[in-house]
Amino acid sequence: MRFDKARHGASALCLLLLLVLGAPLRAAELEVTITYLGRKEPPRIPLSLVEPVLEDEGVKGAEQGIKDNQTTGRFIGHDYTLRERIVPTDGDPAAELRKAIEAGERLFVVDLKAPDLLALAPVADEAGALLFNARAEDDVLRTKQCFKSTFHVAPSRAMKADALAQYLVWKRWQRWFLIEGSHPEDKLLADAYRRAAKKFGAKIVEARTYEDTGGARRTDTGHVQVQSQMPVFTQGASEYDVLIAADENDVFAEYLPYRTWDARPVAGSAGLVPTAWSRVNEQWGGTQLQRRFEKFAGRPMTERDFNAWLAVRGIGEAVTRSRNAEPKALHDYMVSESFEVGAFKGQGLSFRRWDQQMRQPILLVTPRMLVSVSPQDQFLHQRTPLDTLGFDEPESQCRLN
Repeated sequence: MRFDKARHGASALCLLLLLVLGAPLRAAELEVTITYLGRKEPPRIPLSLVEPVLEDEGVKGAEQGIKDNQTTGRFIGHDYTLRERIVPTDGDPAAELRKAIEAGERLFVVDLKAPDLLALAPVADEAGALLFNARAEDDVLRTKQCFKSTFHVAPSRAMKADALAQYLVWKRWQRWFLIEGSHPEDKLLADAYRRAAKKFGAKIVEARTYEDTGGARRTDTGHVQVQSQMPVFTQGASEYDVLIAADENDVFAEYLPYRTWDARPVAGSAGLVPTAWSRVNEQWGGTQLQRRFEKFAGRPMTERDFNAWLAVRGIGEAVTRSRNAEPKALHDYMVSESFEVGAFKGQGLSFRRWDQQMRQPILLVTPRMLVSVSPQDQFLHQRTPLDTLGFDEPESQCRLN
């Protein structure tokens, strides 16, 4: 009898092991295809040789997201596939989107700038597809030109500007010297800082434009020339507490720290930088994500990688919770109060109903240190402090849901 009990127990244990080990191998109950849609771009040459030239930025984040989705999905019968569609430099993303839709694809992580995204959105609306914007930060996409098919995972310029403004006001550095670049994106970023200053009670006491005249981005004797130019360029400014650089094209901002005429901190596009993600974030399990990504990609995760990863993870979380991969069902779930996705930033992230922008904390970082995270504790909101960043519902014309 004792022998039979032992044999019965061993059989039960073997059956349990077979069930557990066999779970990942069972046929998928739900197959989920996510398409990464991007454009072939010439690699951006960094100002410093310390930084690598990246040719796989964004797409590697999406690939990591698929790997993370599969970790959970294989135990509940959900199988995730990533299809990568990269159009040529002079290609037509809208035409590529139509081809993908004809092939049955409906969930898209879009790593494109605003003009391309605006061309895609009407096509997606008509087809009932969903676009997850992982790159375009333009505020107009959250205030005037809104589409029900489009969720914004990338934070807007206003969110980043507000995040930095809250910290500077908390520090009582309320007099700002704003230097903006001469490119259109720089102008939009500078406008976001002007709005943030007005919103939180700071004052721009001086504003100047740095003209991009082209030329070499790196030279052996470049530091000598910059060392003489930047003090002169910043000389004679009205009394200020902090210099704010609006330089999305990485032309001049990095040359400002320690070279200004007055001994003042630099923030914005250099110095203290607001960002959705940085390799310096080690809190809330961030190191775990960083190490997984570095092992997979062979390099640190950038903000663009993080946005694409978060878009894929957001889709995966919605599929897991709703047990549905149909675009309409996912859309309705993701704008509901039930949706929340973790992103190693201290709290769950959700989407705003009126403009479908993802609420999220913004990191304030230097090259080697996390300095702070906004929203700051002193800034309250009747719904959530995260809605103190960017355009709130009364400030936006969007009424999507």
